[in-house]
Amino acid sequence: MKYIGIFGGSFDPPHKGHLKISTASIKKLNLDKLLLIVTKKNPFKKKPFFSLKDRMYKLKKITKKNKKIKVAYFDGKVKSSKTIDVVNYLLKKNKNCIFFLIMGSDSLVDFHKWNKCDKLAKLCKIIVFSRKGYDNKAKKSKTFKNLSKNRVMFIKNSKIDISSSQIRKYYLK
Repeated sequence: MKYIGIFGGSFDPPHKGHLKISTASIKKLNLDKLLLIVTKKNPFKKKPFFSLKDRMYKLKKITKKNKKIKVAYFDGKVKSSKTIDVVNYLLKKNKNCIFFLIMGSDSLVDFHKWNKCDKLAKLCKIIVFSRKGYDNKAKKSKTFKNLSKNRVMFIKNSKIDISSSQIRKYYLK
């Protein structure tokens, strides 16, 4: 049985926080592989600041030393950017694997808005990393209350004080 982590997003831009979450996931979950899945556009956000090509390049650059991390783009193959469609695709291609869907506590707050989130939570164990200002909201969220508690796991991690939105603001100065 292989353990595969799925950490998706627009990564607009990628930063050391993404790398820290990736390496911590591999270590704490004993993952055989971690897929950093870049989407062309986050459905909950405006147009990306950096091009898909730039984001892919930067992610590959910051993760190149870790052989267990694979940067991937599935929107074209799957004809969708929805996480449920990507997970269904991966399940067909990877028999005998257990999947872990990795996200920050900020994403868990809005997880109920994701397409087929209930089915997604049945297909993958949800792994939640701490994000400053979101942990209590996540634990009180509609999603957390509705999900089976054995399907969600909170990971203790040192707070990551960097975000893609902070970096984009710097570029706009």
